[in-house]
Amino acid sequence: MIVVAQRVSTASVWVEKQRVGAIGPGLLLLIGVADKDTPQDIEFVAGKCVNLRIFGDEEGKMNRSVLDTKGQILAISQFTLFGNTSKGRRPSFVHAAPPEKAELYYNLFIDKLKSFGIHVESGIFGAMMDVQLTNQGPVTLIVHSK
Repeated sequence: MIVVAQRVSTASVWVEKQRVGAIGPGLLLLIGVADKDTPQDIEFVAGKCVNLRIFGDEEGKMNRSVLDTKGQILAISQFTLFGNTSKGRRPSFVHAAPPEKAELYYNLFIDKLKSFGIHVESGIFGAMMDVQLTNQGPVTLIVHSK
């Protein structure tokens, strides 16, 4: 599992010109599920994301998590995180999970995030989405299970 975590002041996702999710300050998470991922990977990566100390404290140092700040999360599925570009010009996605598994794990990941008491919005799995964000910092990190 790979998650690109971006600290945002706002983020939204649109499908067919309809806004389907939006958040204020918090995290935009782009979530890729691998063919070899397990439920333990969901637990690990979700816990890591909500506990990342990437928000400023009273002194402006990155010492607070999205839990500490009572921030929100926008979760977007993105299988292209597993695109291998090492050969040729067309990415290979052989290590991305098949759609059935990816959708299941994506939804389980969202459920795990919500279990921490965080307000979570999401995109629509498999849809063509337009994602808008204001990256604050900018702060962007890659969180992975292995």
